[in-house]
Amino acid sequence: MSPLLTGTGLHRSYGPTPALRGIDVEIGEGEIVAVTGPSGCGKSTLLHCLAGILKVDSGEVRYRDQDISLWTEAARSRLRRTEFGVLFQFGQLVPELTAAENVALPLLLAGSGRREARKAATMWLGRFGVGDLADQVPGKMSGGQQQRCAVARALVTEPKVLFADEPTGALDVLTGEQVLTEIVHVTREQGTSVVLVTHEPQIAAYADREIALRDGALDPSGLGLGIGS
Repeated sequence: MSPLLTGTGLHRSYGPTPALRGIDVEIGEGEIVAVTGPSGCGKSTLLHCLAGILKVDSGEVRYRDQDISLWTEAARSRLRRTEFGVLFQFGQLVPELTAAENVALPLLLAGSGRREARKAATMWLGRFGVGDLADQVPGKMSGGQQQRCAVARALVTEPKVLFADEPTGALDVLTGEQVLTEIVHVTREQGTSVVLVTHEPQIAAYADREIALRDGALDPSGLGLGIGS
């Protein structure tokens, strides 16, 4: 079976500074892959390139065997509203919106009706134990509650791939492990692939496989590197 998502020969620089130096990776359907390495090694850049948030300078990013690195920004944005979900370290909830409105937002942008989107948002908030906060704004929530709302928003469209960039980095250890356990449970249940960026070994341990980076390249001393590992 072909991999769901692949990156081949990925190069990306910020001005004269290279961030990715010819990386090859693949993500299987339903697989949870941790991208690890020290700060500044290119983890987040790799995730953003695979998710189509950033364009690679050279190389290919293929999703379902289509080279999305050739797509327009508008096409890649549509992909992130439907097939991809993105979760950031600090959640990035819209502060003026309630929890339910935040979670419903991807569905509304994709064309769902307001009532249908609200119903789905309430259900997903309930799955992550924050259903009672549906009408609460983020400023009235704890960090763990905000991140659970952000997870619900990332998964409300039932994406094929979830990109999680340090999703527990802003949380204490216990809350972080609880949130990650919930993410793993739900994504396993619906067969969602996960690309998880972390520098914490205990977080990487939740993954099926690890891709270790160093200085923008695959680290040969790491675990589970590259295609076919």
